[in-house]
Amino acid sequence: MEDVLRPVVVIGGAVLLTLILVWLTDRALRRIDAAHPETPLWGLLRRCRIPLQVALCAALLRGSFGQAGLKSADKHAAGIGQALTLVLIAAAAWLVIRAAAAIVESSYSRYAASGRDAARVRRVRTQVTLIQRVVTAVVVVVAAASMLLTFPEMRAVGTSMLASAGLLGIVAGIAAQSTLGNLFAGLQIAFGDMVRIGDTVVVDGEWGTVEEITLTFLTVRTWDERRITMPVSYFTGKPFENWSRGGAQMTGTVFFHLDHGAPVEKMRQRLLEILQECPEWDGRSWSLVVTDTTPSTIVVRALATARDADTLWTVRCEVRERMLEWLQAEHAYALPRISTSPAPTGTPLPDRGREPGPEAARG
Repeated sequence: MEDVLRPVVVIGGAVLLTLILVWLTDRALRRIDAAHPETPLWGLLRRCRIPLQVALCAALLRGSFGQAGLKSADKHAAGIGQALTLVLIAAAAWLVIRAAAAIVESSYSRYAASGRDAARVRRVRTQVTLIQRVVTAVVVVVAAASMLLTFPEMRAVGTSMLASAGLLGIVAGIAAQSTLGNLFAGLQIAFGDMVRIGDTVVVDGEWGTVEEITLTFLTVRTWDERRITMPVSYFTGKPFENWSRGGAQMTGTVFFHLDHGAPVEKMRQRLLEILQECPEWDGRSWSLVVTDTTPSTIVVRALATARDADTLWTVRCEVRERMLEWLQAEHAYALPRISTSPAPTGTPLPDRGREPGPEAARG
């Protein structure tokens, strides 16, 4: 009877104790979160329940398995202990990653709620995202190395490999030169404030918004919802346009090719009326001037400002459409025309392809 009750008590007690401890921890986090709603950390830490359960249960079973008295498992005690150790290491790494993600997300949420500078908020978001990815990568590598070192065979292999670590490092560095370059470029972008998540950029003639930045690649979402994925080393080695750096405010132009008789002063007044009725115009600046002339047309440039690139595009389209509509309705003569004249009639043209006859020679 003892051979049956003892394993049940040991294993069941470990599972029951795990459930009780996790329930108490979750209840405490819930109460703290309700008492401090301004800090989202406590609510985010509740996401660690599952890895905490697995880690606690594996630790308790690893420590008490020898007391269970399972005679049938004595032959496999080493294998079971090894498996529990691997599960414990994996669960601990999972728990650390979840906790780090909660801390980073909580810090960013509090900063974003109190920050008034949108550009600085995007910069912090880029940095914390890359920091979280670095932490995750480091934890995974350490956990994988720890799991491998639990095997006696791997310890011997690791000891023999230390002698040739220098040569292997050189070979790995040459083989992974591009990857390491992207890695350091990602860190340079994160802390050098070159480009941030949410910035409006122009890369290789494509206009879009930075959607994701990792340690190796960067994703730009274009205006037509395409995704352009580029290595981060591109942004450290080639020039690109960042319309959001130094402020998102922008100035845009609209060009009109019109007849020489176009009413420029009336167009100037009409432009102001259009902008005053356009909610996207930020009111900073506007103008309308003649910038060029040709034998058949003049070039009129309308200038307007907006708070960012997206609203500037709307302002430019609004000005272009409404100005053309007004010109067609009230000043159609101002639209460009191609002047032609009819060919002369009644006068015969000389026949240059015909040789003179004998009559012309005698005359």
